[in-house]
Amino acid sequence: MKNMQNFSSTNCHPTMTTAEILLKNGKIYTVNSDQPWCEAVAISSGIFIGTGTYEELESLIDENTHIIDLQGQFVMPGLYDMHTHPDLALAPGYAGYLDIAKEDPTPSEVKDAILQYASENEERWIYGQYFVKYTFKREGIIPDRYWLDSFIKDRPVAIHDRSWGCILANSMALELANITKDTRDPGNGYIERDPLSGEPTGILVDGAYSLIYKAMPPTPSHALERAYRDGLNYQASRGVVGTKYVHVCEHRLDALKAIDEAGQMSARVEAAISWQDDIFPVKRRWELLAGERHYYRSSRLNANAVKFHFDGTHESRSSYLSTAWPGENKWRGGLNLTPEHITDMLVDLDRRGIRVIAHCTGDGASDLFLDAVAEARRVNGPNGVRHQCAHSTNLLDENLPRFAALNVTAEFSPVGWYPSSFAKARQSVGEERWPRMYNFKGVLDAGGIAVMGTDWPVSHINPWVGFEAMITRQNPLIDSDEVFSGVAVSIEEAIRIMTLNGAYAMGVEEKAGSIEVGKSADLIVLEHNPFEIEIRGKLHQTQVQLTMLQGQCTWDEIEVFTGSANEAVWKERPNF
Repeated sequence: MKNMQNFSSTNCHPTMTTAEILLKNGKIYTVNSDQPWCEAVAISSGIFIGTGTYEELESLIDENTHIIDLQGQFVMPGLYDMHTHPDLALAPGYAGYLDIAKEDPTPSEVKDAILQYASENEERWIYGQYFVKYTFKREGIIPDRYWLDSFIKDRPVAIHDRSWGCILANSMALELANITKDTRDPGNGYIERDPLSGEPTGILVDGAYSLIYKAMPPTPSHALERAYRDGLNYQASRGVVGTKYVHVCEHRLDALKAIDEAGQMSARVEAAISWQDDIFPVKRRWELLAGERHYYRSSRLNANAVKFHFDGTHESRSSYLSTAWPGENKWRGGLNLTPEHITDMLVDLDRRGIRVIAHCTGDGASDLFLDAVAEARRVNGPNGVRHQCAHSTNLLDENLPRFAALNVTAEFSPVGWYPSSFAKARQSVGEERWPRMYNFKGVLDAGGIAVMGTDWPVSHINPWVGFEAMITRQNPLIDSDEVFSGVAVSIEEAIRIMTLNGAYAMGVEEKAGSIEVGKSADLIVLEHNPFEIEIRGKLHQTQVQLTMLQGQCTWDEIEVFTGSANEAVWKERPNF
């Protein structure tokens, strides 16, 4: 372990004299370069008022101080998940939609699940998740409307690909949505068509599948509220204190506001409004962006961001590359916005202080996104809001320094950091690009800010899975020596990515993200010390025993606040 006994001198807030909470006898990793380790912290009014040794902080104790003896347990700042979708993961199930409940179902399993659901549910629409296009291809089956029609044609069916890059619909669903060979592709996606007849095949890519959503009843509010509530509950149990829920509409913001007003907003949440109908229709988009978004603002909730799909996914070969896709003469992938559109939009939103989160999986898409940010910096000045390159699946080497130069966050999603069938489906991008996939290390070494977003439900919401894979580049969930290409990061770098860098991505680095006097009292207590365990196969199993946000207990497995006025917001972890 590094410098565990080298505790720096005490650090106390000059205006605070009494601690409401004091944690002692811990191994506390602060992510503060001036004082990396301490053994005690004092908290009052939701902020850290002292860090150091117990003896140095003893003067802050009075008869009302709640003292917690950590007995040598490891403490660190709370985690940040900078890209996730509890609504997409959970609301369909809570609304009673189809859920195949397999990570990589075979075509026969997809068929059986649809037929069983149809027999058990009389509602007209059959909608749900997931099929995996790559798995169909591997078995020599084309996933199209004709395949669906072969066993169910009297009910409308729409089922998502696991990547959320496309949706598969049968002929009746296409008919109800008025999708024909004459239907124009939306600007942010496309309808896959038969090359000879021009008829839609049933695959709708990116924003095109919002055409299906428009024909369906909306997701009920009770399902959205429960989805976000259970997402927050689970995240608290895993140590998350800050998160971004990306792609929201007015219904989703109403659900989040209801949770906030009920006192259950157990993380700082940045909700990013869909710029286009990338997934579902957003009827009040322009009202929200004009100022209605401020209606939802609180100390823990804001909607001062937009999210859009700039390009597609590797699986559908719609990621926008800097050169042609392997085996193609011209096809580089799809852009859902023109370069002029994104530049004008970014300059405008940057001027108004609204963060832009851009889905960029291809190296060409991230290149154009950085160009747009550069123009915003030129027009509006260099100190604007910190924008976010979502997924950053493949980056050009020459663009790595631009993240620091333009103050752009590079966000990576763990579904592809380690060997898996899903990640291998992305190898079609070309052998020369494979070593550049998910280049955390490249961004960090160039001085940039890199963060982690689980992108649940594409990856699991448990952030510790991605945490481990960052350090090992191996699959935490299977026993295999196979290592993903690219360069791993150190445990110290990974912790900073998961904590202080996340605070940077939310614009709160001055008041959160590390354990320092004057900052928000956000911390987690772990069952084991990650500096003392074997990372491979162990770190992803980390159990968080205590989570605190602004001094409030949100998760308390060790029951140190049971019976007090600061009882945990959540008592049991949801089972998913």
